[in-house]
Formats: sequence, structure tokens, C-alpha cells
Amino acid sequence: MDVKITPTRNVRILGLDKRSLKNIMWCAFTYRLERVYWIDGYILCLEVYEKAFDYEIKKDFFPISQVCYTEFPNYQKYFEVERGIQIPIVDASDMKLFQEIVKAIKKHEKSEK
Repeated sequence: MDVKITPTRNVRILGLDKRSLKNIMWCAFTYRLERVYWIDGYILCLEVYEKAFDYEIKKDFFPISQVCYTEFPNYQKYFEVERGIQIPIVDASDMKLFQEIVKAIKKHEKSEK
């Protein structure tokens, strides 16, 4: 048996927007996303189409259609959007892909100033 680990090496984020927490969570709910991600004091909401995985194999980069983010210093397991509407928050701070996305966001924020 031959097992090869081939992590994603090239990610392209096509849209990046800093938004308010309430707007991100409402959008996630209305878009029927099952979760958002917390990494290093940020909430991330990613829009990734299924065809992106095929595209990575063919073109050697992984496209993410949209990333919306906001600062969120302290992790919690869910956020109550409205009474009875909760969005789970996954602590993805130990995942390399998400760590690299947050690094890119921080670099982008510095260059925008």
C-alpha cells in the first residue's frame, strides 16, 4: 500500500471582506452553512464550491470563492444570531489551512493601512 500525503500548497481567495459579526452570522444562517470557524481571534466564514476540489487537482491551486471575517477575541462554541437561531463555531486554530488564511488576512490588513 502506498499512502501519500499531499497537502494543499496554493490557495486563492477570490473575495475577502471584513464584516460585522452579526452580518457574518446572519449570512451564514441564511446561506444554510452548518458552521463558521474561529482561528487566532478571528471568525471566518468561507464559501467553497464543490468543484473547487476538482479544480485543485487540475490547476494545482484551491480556489475559495469568498471569505468573510471579523475579529472575535475569545472562542465560544456557538453564537446566538437571534432567539433560537444558533450558529456553531468550530475552533480550527490547530489546522494549517486556516492558520495560513488568517496570516494572509493579517498581512492584507496591514497593507491596507
